[in-house]
Formats: sequence, structure tokens, C-alpha cells
Amino acid sequence: MIGTRGVPARYGGFETCVEEVGRRLAERGHEVTVYCRSHTEGDAVAEYRGMRLVRLPALRRKTLETLSHTALSMVHAVSERPDVAFVFNAANAPLLPMLRSSRVPVVTHVDGLEWKRAKWNGAGKHYYRAAETLAVRWSDALIADARGIQDYYRERFGVDTEYIAYGAPVLGEVGSDRVTELGLRPHRYHLVVSRFEPENHVDLAVEGYLRSAAGYPLVVVGAAPYADEYTARIRRMAAAHDVRLLGAIWDQHQLDQLYGNALTYVHGHSVGGTNPSLLRAMGAAAATSAFDVGFNREVLGEFGRYFRDPAGLAGLYEEAENQPAATILRGRAQLDSLGRYRWEDVAARYEELAFRLGYGPGGRARSRSPALFRSRA
Repeated sequence: MIGTRGVPARYGGFETCVEEVGRRLAERGHEVTVYCRSHTEGDAVAEYRGMRLVRLPALRRKTLETLSHTALSMVHAVSERPDVAFVFNAANAPLLPMLRSSRVPVVTHVDGLEWKRAKWNGAGKHYYRAAETLAVRWSDALIADARGIQDYYRERFGVDTEYIAYGAPVLGEVGSDRVTELGLRPHRYHLVVSRFEPENHVDLAVEGYLRSAAGYPLVVVGAAPYADEYTARIRRMAAAHDVRLLGAIWDQHQLDQLYGNALTYVHGHSVGGTNPSLLRAMGAAAATSAFDVGFNREVLGEFGRYFRDPAGLAGLYEEAENQPAATILRGRAQLDSLGRYRWEDVAARYEELAFRLGYGPGGRARSRSPALFRSRA
């Protein structure tokens, strides 16, 4: 598994997927290697939850960090010739010939529409569009974690992708002691958990709160590298009212309690596919207000409330506080819809895809085609 920050998962969707799928494949008896960036974890453990970890350095610059680490990872992987390589992030596509030259089957998880992210300038956007083309050309299969991403690749490139969404952990009773120690009361606050990036609309979540007549505090968990100006703007806005910026929280038990005891969870992500934070909130029975895009409606459906601007979100904050019992019931009602998002099923799909590509007719010696796509329901 190549192209992420590695495990333990402490950053985003790709890392969560690697941990949840990788450990389950290891439990099934597979040898799983995860390439990790050496600066993301303090210790040097060689194994985590059954997965072998290979730590390699990366250049600490926004435009080079991912590619520099992936390049080193692929050099290492080529020396070992794995049966299958799962490469995360279409931005890594220009490096795929390194694996293909060693006849290693390659699956690329393409994620969302990265070229729409505000952090990339004109050159960055152009690079991501070009990388998508190369991912189609040089991958044996593509994984899309949302139907909307499937539609995009079908319409733009005329190819089918493997639809494999993320899993949703159903948390059950999580307690509230780690919430009360923060000075919060169960179902008496609103929650945002997000990296501070413009397309995640953390600023909109704060502005909508400031415009509302909400009386419960807004709690914001998250931060971001390479986003100092955006973070400073959110801090200035938060200083004006009862907005509590908690920064990054790595204690998963405390984070689960924050999700499970929130009156509402505000999800502003707009350009990714199926988002693990959204699924985690749903699994914690948190009633969710989401930015109105197809990706979020695909996951939340009738259980969500949707907004496009601060004024619309302000009304949702007020509605939740005016009808707390109905809001809590809405969050609980969505739990029955999560059967389609099970990590066990996700891992099984990865396993099936790995067998199909790595041990198909002829095994390693089979004739390699430029692309080997098959639509999977």
C-alpha cells in the first residue's frame, strides 16, 4: 500500500482506508506492507496491527511531499516485487511505470477531484488533470469510493472503475467523560472535524454559526499543514464568539465521544468522494448538516440537512437547538442505512481485486495490457 502518510491513521481518508483494509487483509493471512512517511510517527515500530511498516523520508514541501515519498516507496517495492500494489492518490500516477516495468499489477485509488482544491494554483490543477489521465493509462484497475467519482471517470475517460466505498464504524455507547472534561455537555454543542482547507468550508461553518442565534458552543477539531493563512482567518472569526478550536485530537476514544455526544455534526467537504469523517459521524448517530454536493447526498440521503452558504447553515443550527429531540432521533435513524458501508466488505473487495489481478490467468507471467478495467457493482 503506497502513497499515503501511513499508519496509524492520523490524517485523512486514505490513511483510514489503509489501516482498516490492511489490518483485515493481514488477519486473513496476507502479507501486507504499508509505506509510511518517516516524519509522521515518532517511534520506529516495524509492525502495526499485523501490517509490516516501511518508513521512508519525504521532502517537507506541499508540492513535493507526496511524490518524493511515493518515488522512494516504489523503488523499494520494485526490489521486492509484491503480488499487487495498491497506490493511493492519482497524483502519484506519473510514477506508475516504475511498478509496471517490474510487471507488478497496479491498482490506483483515485480519490476525489483533487484539481478542484483551492490550495493548488494553475500549475497544480493542470498537474492533477494530467495525472488523472496517466492513472487511467497506467493502472490495471482504478478504485472509486463514490458513485460520483465513477460517473466522472466514465464521462471524462470512458472507463469503468471499481466502486469500493469506505466503511462506517458503528460506535454504540461511547460515554461522555472525555467530553465533560472539555467543559462540554452531551447534546449541547455542535461539532466540526476537518482539515483546515477552503474546500472543506470550515470558515463557512464558523460564519454560519456566528450569524445564527445558536446558544450552544461550536467545537472545531482539526488543523492543516501548509494552510497558515486560512487557519489564521478561522482563528480570527472564532475569537468573536463561543467557538472552541481544539486543534488536532489523536485520542480516538475522545474523538468518538465528541462525535457521539454532539447535537449536530457539520460536514463542509465538497470535492472528495465518500468521506470517512462523515461515515464516522453517522456511525456515532450524530445528526449531520452537510454542504450540498452530490457526494454528501449520496451518503446521507434523507437523513441529512444541507446548506450552501452561511445563511442556510445558520438556520440549521437554530433548527437543531429548537428541536433537540427530533434532531437526536434523526441521527439515530440513520444507523440502519450503514449496512452498505462495512469495513469487512471493503476489505473483501480489495482482496478479491488483488486475487483477480495478481493471480489471474497466467499469474505474473500473463500478458500485461495498458488497462484492465471491470465495472463492479
